[in-house]
Amino acid sequence: MENSFENKSFISELEMKLQEELKSCVQLIMNAAKEKKATDIIAVRVADKTIIADWFIFMSGTSQLHVKSICDEIEDKAQEARLELRRREGYNEGRWIVLDYSNILVHIFHPEEREYYNVERLWIDATTEVLRCEGEE
Repeated sequence: MENSFENKSFISELEMKLQEELKSCVQLIMNAAKEKKATDIIAVRVADKTIIADWFIFMSGTSQLHVKSICDEIEDKAQEARLELRRREGYNEGRWIVLDYSNILVHIFHPEEREYYNVERLWIDATTEVLRCEGEE
């Protein structure tokens, strides 16, 4: 019996470490976006709502060129941190870019698309963990 309890405890500790590392990756991506002057940057923990990812990160650029520039910066910083980009969609148009880092999906919006689709409303409720960049409310 005791061995089973020890295994569960070990798994819990391991899971907590993995979640902390994942949150650190989320912060890295948010900071990269902030460096490129992205606005309204928020990360939403969706692990209990979908199997697609553990975190969604939403942000806006001011123009198509700015959206692409934010994307480039995130890709550079993520690559330096050895995060594997599995897929990128929407880069050519620069209106809504999605970066898939397996457990983290990054959404970089042109302001018009973000307002029109309002994707965050689908994922945020009273129990949702939400992270914001320092200085943003």
